[in-house]
Amino acid sequence: MSPQPKVAILLSTYNGDKYLAEQLDSILSQSYSNFSIVVRDDGSSDNTVSVLVRYVADYPDRIHLLEQDGKNRGASGSFSYLIEYVLENKQKLGLEKAYMMFCDQDDIWYATKIEKQIAVMLQAEASDEALPVLIHSDLQVVSEQNTAIAESLIRYQGLEIERNRFPNIVISNLVTGCTDLINESLAKKSIPVSKEAIMHDWWLAMVASAFGKLIFLETPLVHYRQHRSNTIGAKKFSAPRPMSRSFWHKLFGRRPNEHLIEVARQAADFKRRFGKQLSIRENLGLSISACMSTRIGIVQRFFYRLARRF
Repeated sequence: MSPQPKVAILLSTYNGDKYLAEQLDSILSQSYSNFSIVVRDDGSSDNTVSVLVRYVADYPDRIHLLEQDGKNRGASGSFSYLIEYVLENKQKLGLEKAYMMFCDQDDIWYATKIEKQIAVMLQAEASDEALPVLIHSDLQVVSEQNTAIAESLIRYQGLEIERNRFPNIVISNLVTGCTDLINESLAKKSIPVSKEAIMHDWWLAMVASAFGKLIFLETPLVHYRQHRSNTIGAKKFSAPRPMSRSFWHKLFGRRPNEHLIEVARQAADFKRRFGKQLSIRENLGLSISACMSTRIGIVQRFFYRLARRF
């Protein structure tokens, strides 16, 4: 195995011409040079494709642009398609092993992002190359003009990064997809990404935490650009106050949480796919999470609190 294996950087674009060039420049300026950017456009109506065509002309050995199919698959569907494309076209892309990184069109990468993550990946695989591994990192939150808003997205959003065991990941995703590096074992284990998956990165994190390693790097490696068009975006954490009306409404309200219903469906499909390979306890945790599909708010929140204690 090469000490500097080639990495496929997966980029799905959609109406991203405003920031795309800055992101591509940050990748092309990486300290680690053995990579290829594999791009699929998800049906843009602005100048995104024109920007991509210009960069392909300037960097034909660096950027591999998939032929447009006219389909809008959404972020999760488009990245899932790219994962399968890379696995099917390893030889064409010059990959010895299918290491893949995920890239959003509007962020900016730190110059050492690939170098740092691939070093950790090779170390994680040293004892078992077949182990599914996902490596993700913290991010710096920045404005549209790339001025700092928060040095750590994890702290900004109040994420409990230590809650990274499989039962925790089932109900709360701690992985920001645009920081991910995955190995071929994880990619093969995860595809096809479930249509019930809330996002591809969440599904990958569940598979990695259940069957392999989920490794977090505290160092920010991405400038995460916050703007009006973010698919998800960074939201500043604000702890609920026990005396506030919203606190008691969330605790005892009858209305169900639609997000928890999506989490329940994702958990149920994960159990259908992998249940026979999981422990009794892991299956029980998935079953409890799947019960959050109820539309009775107080019952739904009971199962959520039970799942959090698992």
